[in-house]
Amino acid sequence: MLEFYNEVFESITQIEKAEYENCKFIDSNLADSNISNSVFIDCEFENCNLSNVKSNNTSLKTVKFENCKMLGFSFSDCNEFLMSVSFNLCHLNYASFYKLSIKNTEFVKSSLQEVDFSDANLQSSVFADCELNRAVFLNTDLRKVDFTSSNNYSINPEENKITKAKFSVNGLSGLLEKYNIEIE
Repeated sequence: MLEFYNEVFESITQIEKAEYENCKFIDSNLADSNISNSVFIDCEFENCNLSNVKSNNTSLKTVKFENCKMLGFSFSDCNEFLMSVSFNLCHLNYASFYKLSIKNTEFVKSSLQEVDFSDANLQSSVFADCELNRAVFLNTDLRKVDFTSSNNYSINPEENKITKAKFSVNGLSGLLEKYNIEIE
């Protein structure tokens, strides 16, 4: 397998199957590309389009995504071993984190509409200023997760673990939605 260290890839449209360590990917349109079986260690993606990429067995070890469009990205297809990701100003609508254990993950100022978090372990993660409209939380471990500045989530406390999770008063309706009551 090819190996790249400390390199910057700018304005590319494909990623070779390789191991990338401490690399940056900037201003690249990688939509619909195939990054399967690649390894990313301590890498950053900035201003990239990673929508609908194929990511079978891709390793994401301490990878930061900044201002990226990642519509339909299936993180569930990635290699879960030592997976560590963070997101800032990203569009992750329709992405999937199904059955992943991604504790301590930071989602900052990101759009997570209709994202699937079913059966995921998100313990101690932070959703800061995120849009979570129609995101799916089912059998999700949300213990100690911070939702205080996010909005439009709907979380059924009976179907998820929410011990010591943090919510704002304005977000309480998202916890009571299943009861079809009006909160004023």
